[in-house]
Amino acid sequence: MPDDNADTATPESLRALLPAAGDFWVFGYGSLMWDPGFDHIAAEPALLHGYHRAFCMYSKRHRGTPERPGLVLALDRGGCCRGMAFRVDRRIADSVLDYLWDREMVRYAYLPRAVRVGVHGEHVPGITFVADRRDESYAGRLAPAAAAAVIREAHGGRGSNRDYLVSTIEHLRVFGITAGPIHELLPLVDSAE
Repeated sequence: MPDDNADTATPESLRALLPAAGDFWVFGYGSLMWDPGFDHIAAEPALLHGYHRAFCMYSKRHRGTPERPGLVLALDRGGCCRGMAFRVDRRIADSVLDYLWDREMVRYAYLPRAVRVGVHGEHVPGITFVADRRDESYAGRLAPAAAAAVIREAHGGRGSNRDYLVSTIEHLRVFGITAGPIHELLPLVDSAE
């Protein structure tokens, strides 16, 4: 697994992650799973080793405010993550990468990474975006009760942080994914203090 502090993200660094030739895959762990927004040849259930899905990034705009930040999903180091992999025709790589850069790197709180993604028992070359642990938005590994307290109180431009959590859980269920720590947050968010 690469060192997440090894480089600075640029559009060129994203392009440099592609294999020398052929199609490539984009790994989605959150909203990319159900709303990829780019053309692709195939969409397949996938497994990524070395990272896990976590509420580890503060949101000061969409799901919180500067005064009361919310939490949003990112891939953080360690473990594994079930998600979706989208196979992209190499001939449209530039337009897909431009789209992904605009979507995922708007705040520069993530780092693009080359990964090997498990698709039907085969490891394929892919790219994904992981939490930049150097960024001030990185919340780290919060205890479940602490994360629930943040989610319970936060509200931003796209609605409540609780609604984001509920939507994430519902979408993961559609894909047959039970992300234990994510699912366990909702009862904590809804419990009275």
